[in-house]
Amino acid sequence: MLACATSSWGSAFIAGNIATQDLDPGTVAFFRFFFATLLLVPLMLWLDKGGRRPKGKEWLMMGFLGLTGIALYNIAFFIATRDAPVVKSSLFIASNPILILLMSALFLNEKIKGRQVIGLILALSGASIIITEGQFSTLISDGFHQVDLVLLIAVICWALYSVVGKVALQTFSSLTCTTYAVGTGTIMLLPFAIVETSYTELQNTSLLSWGAIIHMSIIVSVISFVMYYQGIKMIGAAKASIFINLMPLSAVILAVVILDEAFTFVHFLGAFLVLTGVTIGSRSGSIGNKTTKTPVMADGR
Repeated sequence: MLACATSSWGSAFIAGNIATQDLDPGTVAFFRFFFATLLLVPLMLWLDKGGRRPKGKEWLMMGFLGLTGIALYNIAFFIATRDAPVVKSSLFIASNPILILLMSALFLNEKIKGRQVIGLILALSGASIIITEGQFSTLISDGFHQVDLVLLIAVICWALYSVVGKVALQTFSSLTCTTYAVGTGTIMLLPFAIVETSYTELQNTSLLSWGAIIHMSIIVSVISFVMYYQGIKMIGAAKASIFINLMPLSAVILAVVILDEAFTFVHFLGAFLVLTGVTIGSRSGSIGNKTTKTPVMADGR
């Protein structure tokens, strides 16, 4: 489930690049989650009927999720898909598990085990090889630019979103968390869409750009966000974070299939390291040991 969710995020790099050719980053982010909200609200009312809803100070937590994982992260992400080199932006995003792992240990008291560290190193190494095509010197020659700060903000926001999301899941279902986070984040994105976009620009937006936004709304946002939250609840934020390394892998595969780019030995080596790292880092323990997991209910909790 986590593999499918994080792999679909790789397609957001391509879809985001397409959509930001016609619309500004904040506007793309708003419409992405506006359409997602239209789907999530009835889905929550149907599948999580009678479930726990935010009250009082709990709205602050939902607002924090919307601010970090929806509003700030996606503005930064779409700026990166438009302005940053693919090598640098992908590597920044792939570094997410490191910060999530540390934040989980610091704020959630999750223990960092040896196999998680090994898996994390292998997966991040594989992602780095895929992104740079083995030419690590390109990172040095490119140097640092202002967009690096934008990418750093994206990494920090997603790490906070993942860790605080684990706390929220102790009270609310994964579907409820996702719906309220997306809803509050969409409201926060509305001012950006109003300032950035005119009615004429919306009229001139191509069908391809709207299709890219719809894809990000349904597949990348609704389906994948719910699965990612459920994955965090089942195995913890630290283990779930390792699967984020599948994102650059899926981006490479999509580039080969859609853009007809070559798949070299370097890509194969990187893919092998990513998959090996995910397998090692996500293992519960030895075959003979039993682990306690939160049961998955039919309504998504």
